[in-house]
Amino acid sequence: MVSVEDLSREIADLAAHLDAATHRLLTCIREFDEAGGWYEQGADSCAHWLAWRIGLDPATAREKVRVARALGKLPAIDEALRVGKLSYAKARALTRVATPETETKLLEVAVVATGAQLERLCRGYRRALAPNEAVAPEERSVRRRDLPGGMVRLEIVLAPDEADLVLRALDRAREVAHGETGASADAQNREAEQEDVSAEASAPGSTWPSRADGMVALAESFLAGNPASGSGGERFQVMVHVDQDPLAPDGVVGATLDDGSRISAETFRRIACDCGLVAVAGDGAGLNIGRRARSIPPAIRRALTLRDRGCRFPGCTHTRFLHGHHIQHWLHGGETSVTNLALLCTFHHHLVHEGGWSIARGENGELAFTAPDGRALPAEPPRQMVADVLGSLHEWATDNGLDLGADGNLPLWDGTRPDYDWAVGALITAG
Repeated sequence: MVSVEDLSREIADLAAHLDAATHRLLTCIREFDEAGGWYEQGADSCAHWLAWRIGLDPATAREKVRVARALGKLPAIDEALRVGKLSYAKARALTRVATPETETKLLEVAVVATGAQLERLCRGYRRALAPNEAVAPEERSVRRRDLPGGMVRLEIVLAPDEADLVLRALDRAREVAHGETGASADAQNREAEQEDVSAEASAPGSTWPSRADGMVALAESFLAGNPASGSGGERFQVMVHVDQDPLAPDGVVGATLDDGSRISAETFRRIACDCGLVAVAGDGAGLNIGRRARSIPPAIRRALTLRDRGCRFPGCTHTRFLHGHHIQHWLHGGETSVTNLALLCTFHHHLVHEGGWSIARGENGELAFTAPDGRALPAEPPRQMVADVLGSLHEWATDNGLDLGADGNLPLWDGTRPDYDWAVGALITAG
C-alpha cells in the first residue's frame, strides 16, 4: 500500500516534470509555427494542426500557440518554466500581462503566489494598466455555445451601429411574422425600448413575440426569399439525418442535425410540418451525370452533403462554405458523379489547385491526400503509446540536464491573506 505522503511526493514530482516537458512542447510549437510546418502539412493555421495532430480542442490549441509565441519574447519566464520552477498555469497567466521590461518583477511575485492568487493578481494588474495603455479592440464575431438543457446560445459582437441595425431588423421581423402592426405594435415597441432589453428573454406565458422569435423569423425570411441561400423558395432548409440510433436497440431510428446534435422525435415532426423532405437511399454513389456538365446539380450536391458532412481534408473541421471538388478534373475526362467528387473548404480547395496537393480515391473508396513533395498525409494522426510516463519524464529530464524535484514549483506563500490592491499598486510603482 502506497502511503499518502508518497503519493503527494509523486504527484508534485510528476507535475514538475510535466511542466518542464510542457516548456519543451511550447518551444517546439513556437519553432514549428515560425517554420510554417503546419502549412506544409495542409493545415490553415498552427492551432488547426495541433487540434488534429495531438487531439486538442481549438480553443486550447490557440492558447498553446499564444503562450508559445509570448514565451519567445520573455526569456526569464521561459527559463523558469524550463527548469520546473513555474507551472504552465502560472506561465500562461504571466504571458497575458508581462513584457520584457516587467517580466522580472512579475516572476518574483509568481514564485511566491499560488496559481489562483497569481491569476487574480494578473487580472488586477491588467485592469490597472488599461487607462495608460491602448486596449486591443474587440473583434466582430458570432459564437455558438451548446447549453446543458439542449438549447443553443449565440453570442454576437458588433459595432454599435451594426448592433442597432440588427436589433431593428429583429423587431421588424417579429412584427411582420406575428402580424403585429399598427398602434399596438408601436406602443409595445416603445415600451420595450424604455427597458433594458440587452439580455431579453421570453417570459413564460407571454403572447408578445420576443426578439428570439424575431431572429428566427428573420432567418426564415432570408432563406425563403434569397436565391443565394439555395433554399429554392422553401420556408427554410434544415438538413436532418434519420438513421439507426447508436444508443438504442436495433431498429430504433434517431434524428440528428448536420453537426451531430440530436433532436427529439417531436422536434423532427415540428420541423417537417412546413419543410421539404428529400428521401435519400444509401450514399448516393449511383448519382452520375457523366460529362454532360461540370456544374454539380442539386441532387448530387445533397448526396455529397449527406456523405461528407464537411471538408474531407484530414484534420479539417470546416462545415461551411464548401466546394464540390472533382477528384479527376472535368477538363481531364472526369465525370460529375458522387464517386468523383469530394467536399473541400475554401482554404483546402485552393491548396489542392494552387498549392500542389493531390487527391485520389483508392480501391476501397477512401481518399488519399498527397503533399507537393510526395508525402502521403494519413487520414488519422499516428499514435505512439508511452508505457512508463514518469520513468520516461525522469529519463528525459536527466538527458537534458534538468534537476527537477517535487519542491521545485512549491509556492513560497506563507499563508498571509494577500492584499491584491496593494500588490497591484506595488507592481505599478515598481514599473
